[in-house]
Amino acid sequence: MTIEEFSQLQYGMFVHFGLFSQIARGEWTMNREQIPPAVMAEYAKNFDPRKFDADFICRLAVESGMKYIVFTTMHHEGFRMFNTERSSHNVYRSCGRDLTNEVVSAARKYGLKIGLYHSLNNWFDQPDGVAALEDQSAYNIFIEKTFARLKELVSLYKPFDILWYDGWWPFDSQGWQAERMNEELRVLSPGLLFNGRNGLPGDFGTPEQHLTAPSPWRPWEACVTLNDHWGYHAFDHNWKSPVEVINMLLSCAVGRGNLLLNIGPRGDGSIPERSVEILRQVGTWLKEGGREAITSCEKMPFSPTLPSPGDRGDWDHSGRFTASGKDLFLTMHYFPEEEYTLCGLNTQVKSVTACGTFSLEFTQQKDKVTVKLPSLLQKKLSPVLKFACEAPPAIYRTGGMRVPECRHPRYDPVAPDLLYS
Repeated sequence: MTIEEFSQLQYGMFVHFGLFSQIARGEWTMNREQIPPAVMAEYAKNFDPRKFDADFICRLAVESGMKYIVFTTMHHEGFRMFNTERSSHNVYRSCGRDLTNEVVSAARKYGLKIGLYHSLNNWFDQPDGVAALEDQSAYNIFIEKTFARLKELVSLYKPFDILWYDGWWPFDSQGWQAERMNEELRVLSPGLLFNGRNGLPGDFGTPEQHLTAPSPWRPWEACVTLNDHWGYHAFDHNWKSPVEVINMLLSCAVGRGNLLLNIGPRGDGSIPERSVEILRQVGTWLKEGGREAITSCEKMPFSPTLPSPGDRGDWDHSGRFTASGKDLFLTMHYFPEEEYTLCGLNTQVKSVTACGTFSLEFTQQKDKVTVKLPSLLQKKLSPVLKFACEAPPAIYRTGGMRVPECRHPRYDPVAPDLLYS
């Protein structure tokens, strides 16, 4: 996969699964509670992911409109989710299954691009990162084991598309010998993409839990949890709504980035039902016009103070605008009942469609477009209206009931404390 192809994926599934899933208090439990490696080894003896179904997970990703999957082959706790010859602390010893191989095979079956997450940090093996930081001889052993672990992983599952580093505490790129790391792994699997979490910038950025595009721009993905934890927590019910996920997709699309959205299976491998519901609802939205609304998006900036060169967008009380070429899209979060009125449009509208399938009646008087809305749209999640225009669309409105004919601020005479979106 090229980096250009990566930037066109738009939406992917992150899967955090490990011993922490069985403990059910989040992925950092070993560290936060200072659980000794010997105790974690006892947890491993009872690890039984009998309900883990890689085929279902990958099929769910595809049905939800996702184009790639990233699976945790080893989190910071050091438990390998594959059949490794380098440690007995692995899933194959626990239950006789290679879960990484199952995911890779299912992803290939369903045409998903494949990312394998692997932590550089390792709380289980000795010497660990603390010892490596304190003592040169421990460091040499630690680094040698890290390189051997990564090379084994790449050799076992190549070709795949992304090596997703994480847990780069306590070293910078020099400490991790990151340039050599990337070079040697790419020799094993040419074309492999790397993120930037071994101290180097990598092929793409990975903002975590926020949607900020790099400046200056470079390929990027926002990795975000569906609730508040990456790994399963039995008492975390703070799920993002489908509308929140849709808004994240819109924000990433405008910034020409991907959204990598996480699910955390339970210790038995089953997926929390609410996760499945949310993903499927968003998948339906993507099928019903959403995919077009997030593809090849162009920025629609506007200044709330004095008009600025390049202004072409606006906020709206019914939803969010995106644009591509001569098409304007409104993702309608708040239904206005029988009609939707768009004012301030700079061009003539040729047609209006909803949910990517059916035409809507509309009238236009100068810059004011009124669209008749059938009642069935009220039952849709954030229905998408597409305005096919004669020219690239721009919207100009102000805080007044008409646009002043003299120089004027658009909404606020001084920089406000408000964030317009």
